[in-house]
Amino acid sequence: MKVGLLSDVHANLPALEAVLEDMPAVDVIVCAGDVVGYNPWPAECLARVREVAAATVRGNHDRIVETPERYRANRMAEAGLEHAKRELSSEQLAWLRELPRATRFADGRHHLVHSHPAPDREDAYVYPEEFPALDRHLEELAGEEDATDLEGLVLGHTHVQGARSVSGRLVVNPGSVGQPRDGDPDAAYAVLDTDAGEVDLRRVGYDVDRVAEAVERAGLPERTAERLYRGE
Repeated sequence: MKVGLLSDVHANLPALEAVLEDMPAVDVIVCAGDVVGYNPWPAECLARVREVAAATVRGNHDRIVETPERYRANRMAEAGLEHAKRELSSEQLAWLRELPRATRFADGRHHLVHSHPAPDREDAYVYPEEFPALDRHLEELAGEEDATDLEGLVLGHTHVQGARSVSGRLVVNPGSVGQPRDGDPDAAYAVLDTDAGEVDLRRVGYDVDRVAEAVERAGLPERTAERLYRGE
C-alpha cells in the first residue's frame, strides 16, 4: 500500500495545493494534525483535508482553536487561532473537536499521532534525532490489543522532516506542509510504502508571495509570512 503522509498544514492553502499536485499516485492519504493555525486559509484547508484524507488526528492548534487565548504568550500563534476561530463554521469547529488524538491505518499496522505517542506527553516535541528514544513507547503500542504486527509510527508537530528505523519499526515525520522549520522553505510531505517498509521524504516549492499577501490582508503578524521564506 502507498500512503501519502501530511502534517502541519497550518492553513497554508498554496502549500497544500502544491503538495497534492506533486504527490504521486497513492492508495490513501492520512494527516497527522494541525490543519489550522498561523496562516490565512483555515476553512479552505480544513475542507480540502477532509476531502482527501482517510484519517486525520488532532493537533495542538486543532485542539485549542476555540480558546486562542491559551497561546497568549505567543502572539503569532494566538493571532492565527483567533483568525481560524472567526473563519471556521460551527460544523468545521465540531469536526476538529471530534478528531481522535491517535488512530491506526494500513490494517492497524501503523500508528498515527500528532506529537509524542504517550497520552501524558501530548504536546511534547520529538525531533528525528530523538526517534530512538521512542523504542519503549513503540513496544507499548505494539502490546495494545488492536496493534497486531505494528510496523511503524507517523507523527508531526516539530515541523522537521525525518525518518528512522527504531527496533525494526519505521518512525516518520513527513515534515510540515504549511510551515517548515528545518531551514528548507519548500512544503514537506512523504509517501510511505507499507509493503516495502520504505518512505520517500518529499519537498515541493509553492507561491510564498501569495501567502504573504494574504497574511497582510488578514491582518496577521508579519512574521507569519516572513518565516515561510526561510523555512523557520
